[in-house]
Amino acid sequence: MTPPITRRSIRAGLATAATLAAVALASGPASAATLNITYDASGSTDVATTGSTIPLGPTTLDTSLESTTGAFTGTMELPAAHTEFDAIGFIPMSADVTFEEVGQLSGSLTAHPGGGGSDVTATAEYNIRLSDIKIVGFPTFTGSQCRTKEPVTIAIANPSDQPFAVFSGGHLAGSYSIGDFANCGLNTWLVNALVPGGGNTVEFDLSNPRTT
Repeated sequence: MTPPITRRSIRAGLATAATLAAVALASGPASAATLNITYDASGSTDVATTGSTIPLGPTTLDTSLESTTGAFTGTMELPAAHTEFDAIGFIPMSADVTFEEVGQLSGSLTAHPGGGGSDVTATAEYNIRLSDIKIVGFPTFTGSQCRTKEPVTIAIANPSDQPFAVFSGGHLAGSYSIGDFANCGLNTWLVNALVPGGGNTVEFDLSNPRTT
């Protein structure tokens, strides 16, 4: 059954059409269909199994948006961060964590049903590398090659009540699962007992967009 055409759906369609038209105009005649935009990005991730929060950024998100389709690709390198948590509730542990980007992120821009902006969905892949793991302050000699066997896939989108604005930014959030780790030396079993699992969340705020 074809959904009814309402004033809200008309406004949403016009908003996206206007955004994509602005993208095409801002691109210039040499590359009328593509606009390259860089955002400042800052966020964090909560790891469910350890109950820890890891800062992500500040960094930049470099995107390439196709005005005719709303599809985009991008890159976002994340700096290393430090985390601390209590293993099994009472054993202090700490580690340096690096999300290593695997290829480009990809996504799409569509009309927000309520108007006032756009909906963004995107997927990115990262290897998670752990280093300088300490238990009760003592080093565990894990080495520098301790990372997930397979990249984690992170899906993010804007909250349903917070449309994203291409030319001002917005808030994105999502979730992901962490698989097993390898090359962690004698501590591989410990890392795999504590870290892998689902229910991990991530959020980012994008701001200060500028064309490049």
